[in-house]
Amino acid sequence: MNRKIAIGCDHAGYQLKGLIINKLKKEGYEVVDFGCPSEESIDYPDYAHPVAKIIKEEEITGVLICGSGNGISMSANKHKEIRCALCWTEEIAILARQHNDANIIALPARFISNEVALKAVHSFLSTAFEGGRHQRRVNKIACV
Repeated sequence: MNRKIAIGCDHAGYQLKGLIINKLKKEGYEVVDFGCPSEESIDYPDYAHPVAKIIKEEEITGVLICGSGNGISMSANKHKEIRCALCWTEEIAILARQHNDANIIALPARFISNEVALKAVHSFLSTAFEGGRHQRRVNKIACV
């Protein structure tokens, strides 16, 4: 997997985003931070869409964070070829990569501990897509 990671969040995910960026940089990742820049209230689609666009253009991986993880993942998933998975455990993050070839992990900042979030991101980034029978299913995700 590419060592370049795009990350974005809304105001609820601002603190967690900082922790994740620091951890990723220590692990040698190049992190492109799309914001948000503070805990001041903003609209999550304004940050999800730019992350989704660069994921498609550069074929890299992304991390998105909002309060529940739902709104930001729904926004990202509007983009063709984006498979953003809402993950609240390390195991779900692993399965999102292995079985769904997810290219963005979405985290629910208000419902996940920092420790679990960091483990989920690490596992997401270090797990490969299994392909095989899962590729057939992934191919069916896109709308016709």
